[in-house]
Amino acid sequence: MTRTPAYDVVVAGGGPAGCAAALTLVRAGRTVLLADAGTGPPKAGEALVSAARLLLTDLGIAEPVLATGHLPCHGNLSAWGSPELYAVDSLHDPYGHGWHLDRPLFDRRLRAAARAAGADVAEHTAVRRPARRPDGTWRLTLCARAGGGGERAVRCRWVVDATGRGAAVAVRSGARRRTTDRLTALHLTLDPAPPGCPDDRSLVESDRDGWWYTAPLPSGHRLVAYFTDPDLPGAAGPGAERFRDRLLATRHVSHRARPHGLTTLRPPRRAAAHSAHLDRVHGDGWTAAGDAAAAFDPLSSQGILTALYTGLSAGQAVDAHLHGDRTALADYAAKVATARTAYAHEHRAVHAREARWPDRPFWSRRRLSRQA
Repeated sequence: MTRTPAYDVVVAGGGPAGCAAALTLVRAGRTVLLADAGTGPPKAGEALVSAARLLLTDLGIAEPVLATGHLPCHGNLSAWGSPELYAVDSLHDPYGHGWHLDRPLFDRRLRAAARAAGADVAEHTAVRRPARRPDGTWRLTLCARAGGGGERAVRCRWVVDATGRGAAVAVRSGARRRTTDRLTALHLTLDPAPPGCPDDRSLVESDRDGWWYTAPLPSGHRLVAYFTDPDLPGAAGPGAERFRDRLLATRHVSHRARPHGLTTLRPPRRAAAHSAHLDRVHGDGWTAAGDAAAAFDPLSSQGILTALYTGLSAGQAVDAHLHGDRTALADYAAKVATARTAYAHEHRAVHAREARWPDRPFWSRRRLSRQA
């Protein structure tokens, strides 16, 4: 009779949060399986703020993860609250420059680091049907998409849910998802531009129904994204022509997009970008990290930083809890709550600085949420 493989911890989700949790746990001496579903379209155009270097250094992986393949970001530009551009230069940042990530490469290197540290890594494998057993352990079904698929069962003492905004394990275990807005992203990757466009800074530009973001990619392509609410005009009709017309109406984003060619655009993709959190970030045998615990508006540029921080902190808390520390999980929940409070304060302050369209729904909704 074949025995079901057993681990101390199964980490569901192979992004930054899951990898940080797996690295922390395996280095604490835990047996860990990291399962990465690898579903959904490839992520593109994500930025990593300079302070993330500290967390990657704490995890012992800053050099291999950041050494090559990413594009340095030496500053940020914004036309917010005014039609004029305001610049923030990385020369004044105590941690140095940030990065425009090759996100698939970044995640692959994180998983490789977890594997090298001693974690079992199951690529293209989703965690399904989590079942809590009478003895306090979990039985999980791993569904593999690679190599013809197939299922296998594993057992573990604890599960870290790093499955993203869906929080699959936590929600199935009774946690509830709370959303505070309906922000949606329409994003498009433009073709490479001819030589002579060296600006590596990101740019944010607000308009009456939302805001735009653009940044160069390490591949030479350029990301352009528009953030709005799904019921507003900017989100209606995902066709390429409508998106191009709105893009060309911008003052600053269009200037950076034109060299990449705007005559044969593809329709933009849609992606959820709303702020959300779980009503609790741990429960009977599980802990949530990353977007599963708290997902932030991309305007904050804190998504990956928060994922690394909550993943590392969740790993430490789970290890301490398994050692018998009865306060570890509550302490972790307090850390997540503190991060959410700081984010909410900054989110309100940033949106308060844009007062040019007080009667437009996008901005009035955020003004009312500040007053609530």
